[in-house]
Amino acid sequence: MTDQKPTEDELNALDVTDAEAAEINAIAHPFVADPAPDADNELVKIDALPSGVVFVTINRPEKKNAFDAATIAALYQAFETLHGADRVRVVFIRGAGGTFSAGADLNWMADAAGWSESDNRDDAMGLAKMLKALHDVPALTVALVEGAAMGGGAGIVAACDMAVAVEGSRFAFSEVKLGLIPATIAPYVIEAVGARRARQLFLTANIFDADYAAHAGLIDLVLPEGSVDEFISMLTDSLTTCAPGAMGEAKRLVNDLAGKDIDHRLLEETAKRIARARVSEEGQEGVRAFLDKRAPSWAQ
Repeated sequence: MTDQKPTEDELNALDVTDAEAAEINAIAHPFVADPAPDADNELVKIDALPSGVVFVTINRPEKKNAFDAATIAALYQAFETLHGADRVRVVFIRGAGGTFSAGADLNWMADAAGWSESDNRDDAMGLAKMLKALHDVPALTVALVEGAAMGGGAGIVAACDMAVAVEGSRFAFSEVKLGLIPATIAPYVIEAVGARRARQLFLTANIFDADYAAHAGLIDLVLPEGSVDEFISMLTDSLTTCAPGAMGEAKRLVNDLAGKDIDHRLLEETAKRIARARVSEEGQEGVRAFLDKRAPSWAQ
């Protein structure tokens, strides 16, 4: 990730063809000035700041940001790109137009009803892979819920490391009302709220508000109306002291150790990881900065 976007004059000074410029600015590498003219940037927008803050916005406001295969593919591409992005500390996921996501697009659902079981399995793998790509982004992922997060939209919320919702937001896992099940999102919902609560939410299919979502563990904080920007600033400011690489390793630590037996093999693994961190570039810089009573390089 570059420290500063190139200016328009600098871009104009580059001796490249239109095709080369499009390749440079493709959505697969969002940390540049402009997306490619032919990139699928209408469905998902990516905005990256030099400070290591990234915004991923589902951009189908006329459809309440409902999913279809193309939107899922664009989200997967965005999250996969962030796996290899340097110095990213936090990724905010939100929906355009005041709604997080209404879930599955009705036209997409109608098409799927006529497909074979094999075709439906292949299609569902797209959503499953997108959610896994989100879950494994090395940075802190934060869902910013406004309006509603239904079905698969609530699944994205569960797949994030952290989630907040504005007062009045609504949630539901309504699949059983359609004779379906919330299969691809289930691992993340169960991880977020626990098995007993997931059974209650999945089997009743009731709509619930932000307060209940916080009570259930699906979100971490209910925000007053109009305070989303203040929350973003507060969180991003607090993360400037955190080493980006160490944040990613800490997240992998949780993902790898969750549910494991605390046996000798696990003790050896944790000892190996802290030893590796101590001799890493960030580890050396962080400890020396602390002893020298100065800010580490990533916080300056």
